[in-house]
Amino acid sequence: MTDLNHTWGTDRRDFIKKMAVTATGLTVGYMSSGNFAYAAGTDKIRIGIIGCGRRGTGAVRDCIRSSENVELVAMGDLFADQLQVSKERLREIIGPAFKVTDENSFVGFDAYQKVLDTDIDIVLLTTPPGFRPLHLRAAVEKGKHVFMEKPVAVDTAGVKSVLQSGEMAKSKGLSLVAGTQYRRKSNFIDSISLIHDGEIGIPLMGMTRYLTGSLWVVEKTPVMTDMEWQLRNWYYFTWLSGDFIVEQFVHNLDTANWIFNGPPLKCWGMGGRQVRVEPKYGHIYDNFNIHYEYPNGVEVIGSCRQMEGANRNVGSQIIGSNGKAIIETDRSELLNLNGESIQQFLAFEENPYEKTHEDLIKSIREGTPLNETKKVAEATMTAVMGRESAYTGQEITWDQIMNAELDLVPESVEFGPATIPPVAVPNVTRLNRTI
Repeated sequence: MTDLNHTWGTDRRDFIKKMAVTATGLTVGYMSSGNFAYAAGTDKIRIGIIGCGRRGTGAVRDCIRSSENVELVAMGDLFADQLQVSKERLREIIGPAFKVTDENSFVGFDAYQKVLDTDIDIVLLTTPPGFRPLHLRAAVEKGKHVFMEKPVAVDTAGVKSVLQSGEMAKSKGLSLVAGTQYRRKSNFIDSISLIHDGEIGIPLMGMTRYLTGSLWVVEKTPVMTDMEWQLRNWYYFTWLSGDFIVEQFVHNLDTANWIFNGPPLKCWGMGGRQVRVEPKYGHIYDNFNIHYEYPNGVEVIGSCRQMEGANRNVGSQIIGSNGKAIIETDRSELLNLNGESIQQFLAFEENPYEKTHEDLIKSIREGTPLNETKKVAEATMTAVMGRESAYTGQEITWDQIMNAELDLVPESVEFGPATIPPVAVPNVTRLNRTI
């Protein structure tokens, strides 16, 4: 490993303070739209990956499969073992498109900078979400097109940074797409279009749920420092994942925002830690129930849970004045007031993961920038707002969360000792806090 004691937290916070000043002066050397330079003027697209875990490896696969004449040329990860596993896997699944040399394989806290310094056109950002704002900023400053996994931040400071980076990308004519794949599933697109057209009347309320089982966990070994363990076991620490309401339920909340032309005005809710109580599960919750209020008095109840052995159910229902819509992962149905089916949609379409990359690459080759930053940032903040309502036990408005002094990423990130924040307790945990 290289440069493992490099710190970056100060850079992140300094950037947030400076962004508003610098965002307007960054168009020099770039064409605003319709004029993309990539791969020395050829039709070949060269990609790099920052974050080589399971999702990152899958994102490379999806990108290569999505379009012709695309190759992987650079890879970076914090951990050497994770980088090596990903390289071996990708050699098998993308074959000749794997063009990564040892010189373009980077390890350490500064690996993201080294990937961005290579001759790539697109960078895939698939590290834990706590790092997303910093990496996105760096990618945009380097003039790279971006695929960024959801969510795009874990706190208010991060979301504001991402929104500013999105504006910088617009000024440079860069494309930024997000891993909110429901927006590329045909049954979602078709059914929501009919909802917007009034097929079930005026939407009055919604219910959305992501009830699933447990996920992976990394046990701490004697040779791991506290920080290494948190980074390898990132899902269970809010500063890295945002808690699972942000990391996973963001898909459903993005759908709610899409349907009700969000974001919501306010929310109140609850959650807790009933099953995942051992120290290996960090300090996140395992269940949330959040009541969101959207414009025009529309209310949406969001429920999510990660508990092994409990029933699994993922989907949404929208109640309208003339009927209702049921939207699930692979099917959607609209019904009238008598419960009779109006229209059904099955998801037999192309892979939505691949479609995201196809759209990104098409936008580059056609010179029509695609920028999805605002939508995914709002979905992320909707999830953060719900989490904070449960954590604090308070009703929280959109204006409050957008103006909160909420910055959960440590000032310094380096291998060595690291504390674990306490489990959030309503009426004890405060909205305005900095780790």
